Amino acid sequence: MPLNAPLDTTPYAPVLSAEVRAALAARRPVVALESTIIAHGLPRPRNLRVAGELEGLVRSAGAVPATVAVLDGRARVGLDKAELERVAEDPGMRKLGHRDLAPALAGGASGATTVSATAFLAARAGLRVFATGGLGGVHRGWTETQDESADLRLLARTGITVVCAGVKSILDVPATLQRLETLGVGVLGYGTATFPGFYLSSSGEPVDWTVTSPEEIAEVMRAQDALGGPQAALIVANPVPEEEQLDPVLHDRVLAEALEACRERGLTGQAVTPFLLDHLVRHTAGASLEANLAAVRGNVALAARIATAWSAR
Repeated sequence: MPLNAPLDTTPYAPVLSAEVRAALAARRPVVALESTIIAHGLPRPRNLRVAGELEGLVRSAGAVPATVAVLDGRARVGLDKAELERVAEDPGMRKLGHRDLAPALAGGASGATTVSATAFLAARAGLRVFATGGLGGVHRGWTETQDESADLRLLARTGITVVCAGVKSILDVPATLQRLETLGVGVLGYGTATFPGFYLSSSGEPVDWTVTSPEEIAEVMRAQDALGGPQAALIVANPVPEEEQLDPVLHDRVLAEALEACRERGLTGQAVTPFLLDHLVRHTAGASLEANLAAVRGNVALAARIATAWSAR
């Protein structure tokens, strides 16, 4: 069954909230939001406040927020207040990528969804626009480890528009862009000719296509549909405003120190990313976290405008 198709009635199909279901039926704009940032990306109780703030940004633009999570073995697209509080406050909430969804559903588990899981479930539920912070990508030292995020392959076969601030700067940005090209995933720079650097407004890497309005993006989405062929995501790379980015000099120094500390400890695989991100937060006195949140807010607001332009077709 293709993604973006009508849901079936199996017990493992995503459960849409009444608000999301009504919005889709009326062709009103809906924006998918991941839940990992709530459960694992922010300290309590700030995480719940940010979750409400992000949903509020979507609503203020006239769209409906659809935060995605898995609760008691059911994939939820759109959470009510109690469900959102549970994701934010339950210390046992797991972190679920796309590959984890089947065992989580079969085992009755609960977890917050990453980019790959959120994109998959949102598209499966019929949503077309998803806002996140930064994507996963190709890790530094890929030639030795061949370590890359599951986000990339999932996005190569999922027809959803993802608004992000690029990929995390701890990754190999040029290699990630090359991988996206190989996988056939389109990349648009929103008001920028260079790919954003997540904490930074620019990674210094060029993008092939620049757009300046949500309406232009919606038109690209329509062209995608008209062309047909293999489904793939459309990435809208939206830079964090320069006045809210992490100081580039501080970023480069702390990241270099973090990479060296990682090598000294012999960390590999899944242990690398959380170590580097935690190092950045601690050694920038929280400034990296504030830049992250500034990027997420901008992405969510833009995604709501794109969803509105898309629903007006």
